[in-house]
Amino acid sequence: MTSHPRTHREPAHARTYLMCPPEYFAVTYAINPWMNLEHPVDREVAKQQWERLRATYLALGHTVRIIDPEPGLPDMVFAANGATVIGGSVLGSRFKHPQRYPEGALYMNWFRRSGYQVIEPVHVNEGEGDIVYARRAIIAGYGLRSDEAVSGEAAALFGLPVISVRLVDPRFYHLDTALLILDENTAAYYPPAFDEAGQAALAAHFGALIEAKDADAEVLGLNGISDGRNVVLPVQAEGLAREIDAAGFAVVPVDMSEFKKAGGGPKCCTLELR
Repeated sequence: MTSHPRTHREPAHARTYLMCPPEYFAVTYAINPWMNLEHPVDREVAKQQWERLRATYLALGHTVRIIDPEPGLPDMVFAANGATVIGGSVLGSRFKHPQRYPEGALYMNWFRRSGYQVIEPVHVNEGEGDIVYARRAIIAGYGLRSDEAVSGEAAALFGLPVISVRLVDPRFYHLDTALLILDENTAAYYPPAFDEAGQAALAAHFGALIEAKDADAEVLGLNGISDGRNVVLPVQAEGLAREIDAAGFAVVPVDMSEFKKAGGGPKCCTLELR
């Protein structure tokens, strides 16, 4: 782990997020190691947790927009997978697993109705789950859910350099479960989720990297979201929270334990509209 003295961080920047209510959220199939049909979701608790996450964003001064959920699509609640949005342009998602195929069209239709320029994807990509905006560049995860070739699509549409990193641990099937961008120069990550080349690429790009311990990675502690100052983080990631706090950020813990049953957390439920 890289240690960081407490420093003055930039002010928080107001963000706009898209979220999908968990009206139909459930674990009805298993497409990642977190999903277990013997561990059903308590939907009422999930709704309470989701509402608290939404309220947390509003309390921090952010705007939350809503896309309506659809019956039969329990993972649609994970809005981060619905698209990638940078500079008003939208790269749609093309899901790997057939259970999630319909979500891509629903999200793209929402963006079209909302006046965005939408590009339909050629290659498999699962939105901000694997395409992470890092201001000076895009970090693109591949190897488990998204194709490596999506880096070319992202670079062409968004006009930013793309750093491709291979994910190698099936538990961390999306990049946003293993990498948390804190600000332009700082990120937290779980090194064993990446191959050696990916670890080196991240170390070369970020001025400061916080290494998450096993215990925090295993509660999906890196599936958080930062506004440059405030970091909304799963409450169970206590060690990581201390490290992020020591680096000068304000940690805002939330409990998303019902969503962890499907392999998700705060970031999975949140798509930023840039």
